[in-house]
Amino acid sequence: MEHPENSSEYAGLQVNSGVEQQAIVNPYLKRGRFRRREYSVAEMVEGIVKGDVTMLSQAVTLIESVNADHQKKAQEVINLCLPYSGHSIRVGISGVPGAGKSTSIDEFGIHVLKEHGGKLAVLAIDPSSERSKGSILGDKTRMEKLSQHPDSFIRPSPSAGSLGGVARKTRETIVLCEAAGFDKIFVETVGVGQSETACHSMVDFFLLIQVAGTGDELQGIKRGIMEISDGIVINKCDGDNVDRCQMAATNFRNALHFFPMPESGWTPKVLCYSGFYGTGVKEVWDMIYQYMDFVKHNGYFDYRRQEQAKYWMYETINEQLRSSFYNSSVIKSQLQRAESDILSGKKTSFIAAQDLLDMYFKSI
Repeated sequence: MEHPENSSEYAGLQVNSGVEQQAIVNPYLKRGRFRRREYSVAEMVEGIVKGDVTMLSQAVTLIESVNADHQKKAQEVINLCLPYSGHSIRVGISGVPGAGKSTSIDEFGIHVLKEHGGKLAVLAIDPSSERSKGSILGDKTRMEKLSQHPDSFIRPSPSAGSLGGVARKTRETIVLCEAAGFDKIFVETVGVGQSETACHSMVDFFLLIQVAGTGDELQGIKRGIMEISDGIVINKCDGDNVDRCQMAATNFRNALHFFPMPESGWTPKVLCYSGFYGTGVKEVWDMIYQYMDFVKHNGYFDYRRQEQAKYWMYETINEQLRSSFYNSSVIKSQLQRAESDILSGKKTSFIAAQDLLDMYFKSI
């Protein structure tokens, strides 16, 4: 279309025709060449044993996948990596939201890599939204030093509404990380709750991070999580907060006197430190290494590892039975009817559940 500005009425003014709009995507781009190559089980195991972080990440992705083929392949990789695992210090880290878990992990990790060398893997379980089902997976942003360190590996995983399932996948990821040469492993939980028990069942040392002002000795006695803690540390012990942290540490020490002696024979210690300024971190690591020497000397270390292996066998059985039940074609066709019977008052919840279980067991 000719521009009217080019007519004789507008002497000295000329508007050229525009260029054709170019496509946003390069027409010569071949999408197929960017497809990620799928490695065989043997190639994955070889890469993991050599310490290839990229291969390790792809194997962890297989573990987290719900695809049946991916799960089968992941189990083959885990079985082949099993002989190379078991040679690491596994530390579980928990605490209330805002206690400074991620910042502390950053300081703890940098200190142990600097003082003791080796390699460190951080497995963080990130809570998923009940509404959107999504997770931020942003713990790495608060681990600025570790995320740039060449000997560290940080892997956040979504809880996806199933703490037990994620815990099992984290347990399997630990095997792969140990096979890849990581001799120190941190497992960060989603907070305080059900996940702590699962985390405790896969680590050697369970560290509870607290902050000052959480209550008196009575509140400390109420917390069941303190019973499974091998060490308690009070964070943010800096500036004007030092006295409050020292008082909180005294309260927690007094509360620990009311608990029975742990199976390990180790008396949990209470320390103060500052994750922001990095003060007191050496003392925390000294406590962890003292504990490891103590339990290895009295035989509790091997006993606990064996108990954990048995625990996860039963947990896997429970999870597989639950999955088999809900994926059964017989159950899928009867679930809606069972719900209707409950809502209409024809059956109680317990009778409806028993009827479904009877149908399931008859079908297998």
